[in-house]
Amino acid sequence: MIKILICDDQDMVCEGLKAILSADANLRVVGLARDGAEAIDLISACKPDLVLMDLKMPVMNGVQATSRIRRQYPHIKVLVLTTYDADEWVFDAIRAGAHGYLLKDSPRDRLVAAINETVTGKTPVDPGVAGKLFAQVVQGTAAPDAAVSALLSEREKEVLRLLAKGLSNGEIAARIYLSEGTVRNYVSSIFDKLGVTDRTQAAVLAIRHGLAYLSEP
Repeated sequence: MIKILICDDQDMVCEGLKAILSADANLRVVGLARDGAEAIDLISACKPDLVLMDLKMPVMNGVQATSRIRRQYPHIKVLVLTTYDADEWVFDAIRAGAHGYLLKDSPRDRLVAAINETVTGKTPVDPGVAGKLFAQVVQGTAAPDAAVSALLSEREKEVLRLLAKGLSNGEIAARIYLSEGTVRNYVSSIFDKLGVTDRTQAAVLAIRHGLAYLSEP
């Protein structure tokens, strides 16, 4: 069962999400927070697997809270669920360490699927937001960043490209015919070399520096 902490400053949204998610036997809402600071305070007591995080909130916004959670509780996933798709919100949230980004008009089935994907290591992104990330790829396709590229071996770049597409370690392993343990080691090495702490940050960096579009193996 996946334990979820909902963080949103609107009571009706919190209660509505709780009702929606509680209808799924595999999901359990363990807490409701009205701002980022309250969410952080509740984590030690609620012990969630995932925080469903709004962005624009009083006291501490979702970007600030996501950054704090990723530093203090690196094992907890953060899935952004917000009405904001402006570039600044998207990239700030992802840079803060969010594992996925959905808009509040997403259908219930997509939200449930995204929660399950997030806890298994994937990076679900709303199609509208994905377009902004794709635009970054298009802007970077002319000239991959040679300095960043030089940090990685050819196999690491191959793994990074697949990681940036949202594939899990197991899916990457199947795609390039390696063991999952070997892929895990490559991912760890990539994180160290790029100075990132999670898959989403690595994916964004790959997109920003033109390494996410390299040719298929």
